[in-house]
Amino acid sequence: MIVAGVLLLAIGGVDLLRQFLPAGRRAVAYVIAAVALLLAASALDAVPAAIGAALAAAVWVALVAPDGARRSGVWAAAVLAVVCAAAVLAVGPRAHAGPLGDAWQPVAPFGPVSVDTIVAVAGATVFLLESGNIVVRSALRQEAVVLPTGSGLKGGRLIGPLERVLVFALTLAGAYTLLAAVLAAKGIVRFPEISRDGDSGDRAEYFLVGSLASWACALAAAALVWWGAAPLIT
Repeated sequence: MIVAGVLLLAIGGVDLLRQFLPAGRRAVAYVIAAVALLLAASALDAVPAAIGAALAAAVWVALVAPDGARRSGVWAAAVLAVVCAAAVLAVGPRAHAGPLGDAWQPVAPFGPVSVDTIVAVAGATVFLLESGNIVVRSALRQEAVVLPTGSGLKGGRLIGPLERVLVFALTLAGAYTLLAAVLAAKGIVRFPEISRDGDSGDRAEYFLVGSLASWACALAAAALVWWGAAPLIT
Protein backbone atom coordinates (compact mmCIF):
# COMPACT_ATOMS: atom_id res chain seq x y z
CA MET A 1 0.00 0.00 0.00
CA ILE A 2 2.95 2.32 0.54
CA VAL A 3 3.58 2.53 -3.22
CA ALA A 4 0.01 3.62 -3.98
CA GLY A 5 0.00 6.07 -1.08
CA VAL A 6 3.24 7.76 -2.08
CA LEU A 7 2.13 7.86 -5.73
CA LEU A 8 -1.16 9.60 -4.90
CA LEU A 9 0.64 11.95 -2.52
CA ALA A 10 3.16 12.98 -5.19
CA ILE A 11 0.58 13.59 -7.92
CA GLY A 12 -1.83 15.35 -5.58
CA GLY A 13 1.01 17.50 -4.29
CA VAL A 14 2.17 18.70 -7.70
CA ASP A 15 -1.40 19.57 -8.68
CA LEU A 16 -1.74 21.69 -5.54
CA LEU A 17 1.53 23.43 -6.41
CA ARG A 18 0.27 24.06 -9.94
CA GLN A 19 -2.93 25.51 -8.54
CA PHE A 20 -1.45 27.89 -5.98
CA LEU A 21 1.96 28.86 -7.38
CA PRO A 22 2.72 31.02 -10.42
CA ALA A 23 4.42 29.25 -13.31
CA GLY A 24 7.79 30.90 -12.64
CA ARG A 25 8.08 29.39 -9.16
CA ARG A 26 6.84 25.90 -9.86
CA ALA A 27 10.13 24.33 -11.00
CA VAL A 28 11.87 25.19 -7.74
CA ALA A 29 8.83 24.07 -5.76
CA TYR A 30 8.78 20.73 -7.61
CA VAL A 31 12.43 20.11 -6.73
CA ILE A 32 11.88 21.00 -3.07
CA ALA A 33 8.80 18.78 -2.91
CA ALA A 34 10.70 15.88 -4.51
CA VAL A 35 13.54 16.20 -1.99
CA ALA A 36 11.07 16.36 0.90
CA LEU A 37 9.31 13.27 -0.44
CA LEU A 38 12.57 11.35 -0.70
CA LEU A 39 13.60 12.34 2.83
CA ALA A 40 10.25 11.24 4.24
CA ALA A 41 10.41 8.03 2.22
CA SER A 42 13.86 7.23 3.60
CA ALA A 43 12.32 7.12 7.09
CA LEU A 44 9.73 4.68 5.78
CA ASP A 45 12.11 2.47 3.80
CA ALA A 46 10.28 3.50 0.63
CA VAL A 47 12.87 5.40 -1.40
CA PRO A 48 12.30 3.37 -4.62
CA ALA A 49 8.56 4.06 -4.33
CA ALA A 50 9.25 7.78 -3.87
CA ILE A 51 11.53 7.90 -6.91
CA GLY A 52 8.90 6.16 -9.02
CA ALA A 53 6.21 8.48 -7.67
CA ALA A 54 8.28 11.56 -8.52
CA LEU A 55 8.74 10.33 -12.09
CA ALA A 56 5.03 9.52 -12.36
CA ALA A 57 4.16 13.00 -11.11
CA ALA A 58 6.38 14.51 -13.80
CA VAL A 59 4.57 12.46 -16.46
CA TRP A 60 1.22 13.52 -14.98
CA VAL A 61 2.16 17.20 -15.21
CA ALA A 62 3.21 16.72 -18.83
CA LEU A 63 0.03 14.89 -19.87
CA VAL A 64 -2.72 16.38 -17.73
CA ALA A 65 -3.71 20.03 -18.07
CA PRO A 66 -5.01 21.76 -14.91
CA ASP A 67 -8.09 23.01 -16.76
CA GLY A 68 -8.88 19.55 -18.13
CA ALA A 69 -8.40 20.77 -21.70
CA ARG A 70 -6.46 17.66 -22.71
CA ARG A 71 -8.54 14.55 -23.03
CA SER A 72 -5.50 12.57 -21.94
CA GLY A 73 -6.50 13.53 -18.39
CA VAL A 74 -9.23 10.89 -18.28
CA TRP A 75 -6.92 8.19 -19.59
CA ALA A 76 -4.15 9.24 -17.22
CA ALA A 77 -6.56 8.95 -14.29
CA ALA A 78 -7.66 5.49 -15.45
CA VAL A 79 -4.04 4.33 -15.78
CA LEU A 80 -3.29 5.77 -12.32
CA ALA A 81 -6.18 3.78 -10.83
CA VAL A 82 -4.90 0.57 -12.42
CA VAL A 83 -1.34 1.22 -11.27
CA CYS A 84 -2.46 1.93 -7.70
CA ALA A 85 -4.59 -1.22 -7.62
CA ALA A 86 -1.72 -3.29 -9.02
CA ALA A 87 0.65 -1.77 -6.42
CA VAL A 88 -1.69 -2.72 -3.57
CA LEU A 89 -2.01 -6.23 -5.00
CA ALA A 90 1.73 -6.69 -5.58
CA VAL A 91 3.03 -5.08 -2.39
CA GLY A 92 1.20 -6.46 0.61
CA PRO A 93 1.50 -5.39 4.24
CA ARG A 94 5.14 -4.83 5.18
CA ALA A 95 6.65 -6.37 8.28
CA HIS A 96 9.12 -3.51 8.57
CA ALA A 97 8.42 0.03 7.38
CA GLY A 98 11.66 1.77 8.21
CA PRO A 99 12.56 3.64 11.41
CA LEU A 100 9.34 5.65 11.42
CA GLY A 101 7.21 2.61 10.72
CA ASP A 102 8.85 0.59 13.49
CA ALA A 103 8.24 3.42 15.96
CA TRP A 104 4.63 3.86 14.83
CA GLN A 105 2.23 2.09 17.22
CA PRO A 106 -1.19 3.78 17.00
CA VAL A 107 -4.29 1.70 17.63
CA ALA A 108 -7.73 2.59 16.27
CA PRO A 109 -11.04 1.28 17.67
CA PHE A 110 -11.02 -1.49 15.07
CA GLY A 111 -7.39 -2.49 15.64
CA PRO A 112 -3.83 -1.41 14.86
CA VAL A 113 -3.20 1.05 12.04
CA SER A 114 0.03 0.77 10.11
CA VAL A 115 2.01 3.77 8.94
CA ASP A 116 1.48 2.53 5.37
CA THR A 117 -2.27 2.90 5.86
CA ILE A 118 -1.79 6.44 7.16
CA VAL A 119 0.32 7.30 4.11
CA ALA A 120 -2.35 5.85 1.83
CA VAL A 121 -5.10 7.86 3.53
CA ALA A 122 -2.99 11.03 3.37
CA GLY A 123 -2.11 10.45 -0.28
CA ALA A 124 -5.72 9.79 -1.25
CA THR A 125 -6.90 12.90 0.62
CA VAL A 126 -4.32 15.13 -1.06
CA PHE A 127 -5.17 13.66 -4.47
CA LEU A 128 -8.90 14.25 -3.97
CA LEU A 129 -8.36 17.98 -3.45
CA GLU A 130 -7.07 19.56 -6.68
CA SER A 131 -6.31 16.43 -8.70
CA GLY A 132 -9.92 15.37 -8.25
CA ASN A 133 -11.02 18.70 -9.70
CA ILE A 134 -8.78 18.13 -12.72
CA VAL A 135 -10.19 14.62 -13.27
CA VAL A 136 -13.73 16.02 -13.15
CA ARG A 137 -12.88 18.79 -15.63
CA SER A 138 -11.26 16.24 -17.93
CA ALA A 139 -14.38 14.04 -17.75
CA LEU A 140 -16.59 17.00 -18.63
CA ARG A 141 -14.35 17.83 -21.60
CA GLN A 142 -14.29 14.18 -22.66
CA GLU A 143 -18.09 14.12 -22.74
CA ALA A 144 -18.19 17.55 -24.42
CA VAL A 145 -20.33 18.90 -21.59
CA VAL A 146 -20.19 22.70 -21.69
CA LEU A 147 -22.26 25.16 -19.73
CA PRO A 148 -23.06 28.53 -21.30
CA THR A 149 -20.74 31.31 -20.14
CA GLY A 150 -21.98 33.01 -17.00
CA SER A 151 -24.51 30.34 -16.11
CA GLY A 152 -22.33 27.78 -14.42
CA LEU A 153 -23.12 26.10 -11.13
CA LYS A 154 -21.33 28.21 -8.55
CA GLY A 155 -19.08 26.94 -5.81
CA GLY A 156 -17.95 23.78 -7.55
CA ARG A 157 -14.25 24.53 -7.18
CA LEU A 158 -14.55 24.55 -3.39
CA ILE A 159 -17.52 22.25 -2.93
CA GLY A 160 -16.00 19.50 -5.09
CA PRO A 161 -12.89 18.86 -2.92
CA LEU A 162 -14.89 19.11 0.31
CA GLU A 163 -17.49 16.71 -1.07
CA ARG A 164 -14.91 14.18 -2.23
CA VAL A 165 -13.05 14.22 1.10
CA LEU A 166 -16.35 13.83 2.96
CA VAL A 167 -17.46 10.93 0.76
CA PHE A 168 -14.02 9.35 1.19
CA ALA A 169 -14.12 9.71 4.99
CA LEU A 170 -17.71 8.48 5.36
CA THR A 171 -17.01 5.45 3.16
CA LEU A 172 -13.94 4.53 5.20
CA ALA A 173 -15.96 4.95 8.39
CA GLY A 174 -18.72 2.72 7.03
CA ALA A 175 -21.31 5.47 7.57
CA TYR A 176 -23.26 4.53 4.46
CA THR A 177 -26.60 5.95 5.63
CA LEU A 178 -25.00 9.33 6.27
CA LEU A 179 -23.16 9.05 2.96
CA ALA A 180 -26.44 8.50 1.10
CA ALA A 181 -27.93 11.50 2.90
CA VAL A 182 -25.00 13.71 1.87
CA LEU A 183 -25.28 12.69 -1.79
CA ALA A 184 -29.04 13.22 -1.75
CA ALA A 185 -28.61 16.62 -0.08
CA LYS A 186 -26.36 17.77 -2.91
CA GLY A 187 -29.05 17.00 -5.44
CA ILE A 188 -31.64 18.86 -3.37
CA VAL A 189 -29.41 21.93 -3.00
CA ARG A 190 -28.63 22.01 -6.72
CA PHE A 191 -32.20 21.33 -7.83
CA PRO A 192 -33.30 25.00 -8.11
CA GLU A 193 -30.39 25.73 -10.49
CA ILE A 194 -30.94 22.56 -12.50
CA SER A 195 -34.68 23.19 -12.73
CA ARG A 196 -33.99 26.43 -14.60
CA ASP A 197 -32.59 24.40 -17.50
CA GLY A 198 -33.86 25.17 -20.96
CA ASP A 199 -34.52 22.62 -23.65
CA SER A 200 -30.81 21.80 -23.90
CA GLY A 201 -30.54 20.29 -20.41
CA ASP A 202 -26.98 21.64 -20.08
CA ARG A 203 -27.12 22.19 -16.32
CA ALA A 204 -28.48 18.72 -15.58
CA GLU A 205 -25.85 17.05 -17.78
CA TYR A 206 -23.08 19.14 -16.23
CA PHE A 207 -24.27 18.26 -12.74
CA LEU A 208 -24.66 14.54 -13.42
CA VAL A 209 -21.36 14.02 -15.23
CA GLY A 210 -19.42 16.17 -12.77
CA SER A 211 -20.99 14.59 -9.70
CA LEU A 212 -20.55 11.02 -10.91
CA ALA A 213 -16.90 11.64 -11.82
CA SER A 214 -16.27 13.29 -8.45
CA TRP A 215 -17.97 10.51 -6.48
CA ALA A 216 -16.14 7.86 -8.50
CA CYS A 217 -12.79 9.39 -7.50
CA ALA A 218 -13.72 9.42 -3.81
CA LEU A 219 -15.19 5.92 -3.77
CA ALA A 220 -12.24 4.49 -5.71
CA ALA A 221 -9.81 6.07 -3.23
CA ALA A 222 -11.76 4.63 -0.29
CA ALA A 223 -11.91 1.19 -1.91
CA LEU A 224 -8.15 1.30 -2.49
CA VAL A 225 -7.44 2.07 1.17
CA TRP A 226 -9.90 -0.55 2.42
CA TRP A 227 -8.44 -3.16 0.08
CA GLY A 228 -4.91 -2.44 1.21
CA ALA A 229 -5.80 -2.30 4.90
CA ALA A 230 -8.05 -5.38 4.90
CA PRO A 231 -5.24 -7.88 5.74
CA LEU A 232 -4.24 -5.70 8.70
CA ILE A 233 -7.80 -5.39 10.01
CA THR A 234 -8.60 -9.06 9.67
